[in-house]
Amino acid sequence: MSMFPVPLSGTDNTMMWAKEADIEPQTQDQLRNVARLPWTHGVRVMPDVHFGLGATVGSVIAMNQAVAPAAVGVDIGCGMTAVRTNLRPDQLPDSLAKLRQGIERAVPVGFSSHRDEPRTVGKHRELGDRYRAAMASFADLKVHEIASIRRGKAEAKAMAQVGTLGGGNHFIELCAGDDGRVWITLHSGSRGTGNQLARVHIEAAQELAHNQNLVDRDLAVFLAGTPQMEAYLHDLYWAQSYALLNRDVMLQAVCDELSHQIDGIAFEDPIRCHHNYVAVEHYDGEELIVTRKGAIRAGAGDMGVIPGSMGTGSYIVRGLGNPESYQSASHGAGRKMSRNAARKRYTAADLAAQTEGIECRKDAGVVDEIPAAYKDINDVIDAQRDLVDVVARLQTVLCVKG
Repeated sequence: MSMFPVPLSGTDNTMMWAKEADIEPQTQDQLRNVARLPWTHGVRVMPDVHFGLGATVGSVIAMNQAVAPAAVGVDIGCGMTAVRTNLRPDQLPDSLAKLRQGIERAVPVGFSSHRDEPRTVGKHRELGDRYRAAMASFADLKVHEIASIRRGKAEAKAMAQVGTLGGGNHFIELCAGDDGRVWITLHSGSRGTGNQLARVHIEAAQELAHNQNLVDRDLAVFLAGTPQMEAYLHDLYWAQSYALLNRDVMLQAVCDELSHQIDGIAFEDPIRCHHNYVAVEHYDGEELIVTRKGAIRAGAGDMGVIPGSMGTGSYIVRGLGNPESYQSASHGAGRKMSRNAARKRYTAADLAAQTEGIECRKDAGVVDEIPAAYKDINDVIDAQRDLVDVVARLQTVLCVKG
């Protein structure tokens, strides 16, 4: 029987799938601050919990008639996609370097982007239609009425970043599953466009009168029925769709490259899940606005992807629909060390040792993503056995980082 959930001391509406003693004090303070907001119905804390900019990563916040944009974060719509192939791991080439090079040619990483329309959307009609619809609606974003943004430059950037990975903890991987199949997994979000939208709306919320006496100004909220709330949700839903399009274009580019290099490869339908987003859901007999920041929906039967680090792979899971967690689960292993701390403590040699046998970058530029900077993904999964069932355990064999 699981020992979780447990309450967070000093609150009467916060339940956790993590031990309080294992959560750093500044993160506990963040959680208590949001729990005490007058609009907060309840907070649920996932086992990958850690301190976040504005609001806690690994938190699920249910509010009455309000939404805090920082509780979604600046990478609106960030999430995971996973696809099972028909290949067995022993059918992969002996050297995966050529595969990684091909993926990196097909998908711009880091600060790179496409020069114009991504080639993939021109080759695949459905993606092309979605891409053109997203760009046609860019001019309707409410952010243009709030801030002085160079619309032409912003639109060109949004167009060029579809189908791009970005940096940080975003990745594309090939994994060997314990089901005997090769899987593709990828993690990315709404890139610079979602970041810009989020920051403009967060700053707009902070200027509203009802937010002036908050203990933490990052937790400023929009209230239901106001034009500010409607504007934020309009732009947020666009960014969530944009993030999904971004992942779908990347996935297709990866599949095209694998098809080019591996004869006979075939792909099953993808598993998709956001982990920075807003949804209207019903709990405790009430309609609530639920934000998940670093958490996935785990409704009964919902398929999800919970990654670890570039050395440990991912889990494919099926949600159990536990109402105690607001039908949620963790979005990954979660960091246990800041990026700066990881860079100070570890070297490229340490990274190479911890990713031995994996085709990936092993240079100083990605030392902050070293596996030791993350919590143990197996422990994180074990802490939420009442939230998800494990479908497959995936081990990374190739990883592309920005």
